Amino acid sequence: MTAAAEGRPLKVALLSFAHVHAEGYAGLLAGRPGVELLTADPDAAGAPPGELRGRAFADRIGVAYADTYDEALAWGPDAVIVCSENARHRDLVISAAAAGAHVLCEKPLATSVADAEAMIAACEAADVFLMTAYPVRFSREFASLKALYDSGAIGTVLGITGTNNGKIPVGGRAWFTDPSLSGGGALADHVVHVADLIDELLGEPAVAVRAVTNQILHADKPQVRAETGGLVTITYQSGAVATIDCSWSHPDNAPNWGGLTLQVVGTEGVVEIDPFGAHVSGTSRDGASWLALGEDLDRAMLDRFLGAVRDGRPPQPDGATGLRTLRIVTAAQRSVADGRVVRLTAG
Repeated sequence: MTAAAEGRPLKVALLSFAHVHAEGYAGLLAGRPGVELLTADPDAAGAPPGELRGRAFADRIGVAYADTYDEALAWGPDAVIVCSENARHRDLVISAAAAGAHVLCEKPLATSVADAEAMIAACEAADVFLMTAYPVRFSREFASLKALYDSGAIGTVLGITGTNNGKIPVGGRAWFTDPSLSGGGALADHVVHVADLIDELLGEPAVAVRAVTNQILHADKPQVRAETGGLVTITYQSGAVATIDCSWSHPDNAPNWGGLTLQVVGTEGVVEIDPFGAHVSGTSRDGASWLALGEDLDRAMLDRFLGAVRDGRPPQPDGATGLRTLRIVTAAQRSVADGRVVRLTAG
């Protein structure tokens, strides 16, 4: 019987504090009516010295903590949010599915197509939802773009230019720049968000990918072992061509983390969106300042996920979306390695 049917709070387990979004999710869930939150981060024992994780991090943000993932899953959560290093997504998602919990998994869904397929299969076999964490999907700006496209106002899409640029995530969460844990650098971290928006907008498969990357940016940081700049070109079934700048190009002292933009060029018009553009910026005695004014997209995403868990409605973007966007990333990585266009097949 579901939490909604029993009239009890929804039990949510947040597994791992590895991802930078974990703290935000915990904050949104800890004070949420009708939700009980339990966290676990045993992998913190292997984190670099100086990174605040595990029980110490849970105590700092004031959330309940379990010492192991097994203990958190034995608690009987209705839903699980996976915020581990990307290479550890597979095991945690499969374990959550085996425990009968619906899953929201951080992006990218996995570091390999085989792992993503195994995660989807496990959730389908357990009859639980698997949602991929793509919060920009819930922005008002993207909703407006989608409405314009669906109405025919843009016409046939010819080209798309997307950017997802930000600060390099070193310091507090250095694993992002370790390919053995992240599956790649800026390409793996940033392409998927833009690819998700295009996937939802066009509703058609990508058929070819060409990519180039480099490590020119942040070359002075010895801990960085992955690409820090990249450009990916994707051709879709209709012939539309998308180009994505996925670089960690914002300086360390920038007042905000970065941003995502999308420009869509059609036969009837051009539309540009900047979901993180609403802000007030200036200078204070502490230096440059930035106050974001847009809606909280993480909150909107969690609302959709928890609503689906309560109501039994499959949430979007789902695991299949995560797999499609991961196929683009892995094709881009092959293109970088081989210096050629990589063709994608259905499946």
